[in-house]
Amino acid sequence: MPEQVAIGINGFGRIGRLVCRAAIENPKTKVVAINDPFMDLEYMAYLFKYDSTHGKFDGSVETKDGNLVVNGEVVHVFAARNPSEIPWGKAGATYVCESTGVFTTTEKAKAHIEGGCKK
Repeated sequence: MPEQVAIGINGFGRIGRLVCRAAIENPKTKVVAINDPFMDLEYMAYLFKYDSTHGKFDGSVETKDGNLVVNGEVVHVFAARNPSEIPWGKAGATYVCESTGVFTTTEKAKAHIEGGCKK
């Protein structure tokens, strides 16, 4: 199998969680990091596991050492408000899905690249 594309997700609201589900279910992608400064880790795990519209996530969801562990894979969790402060590069993210609804212009979204992602 070819190498997976490593992605980070900024914002873990409704859209971020759906992107995460879709990425985890796709063998070509791997979620390596999530950033959300407004959500507690335990609540993040709960909301991901139990979705009122799409149903229960059919896999394991845990928290360990400040990270989310989905199907045995560690997903780094950050709580930075400024995208340039998110260590996407250290987490290994190549792409970032901006799902906060805040950083919607090219100029604002460029800050993710300062954090180390490629695109």
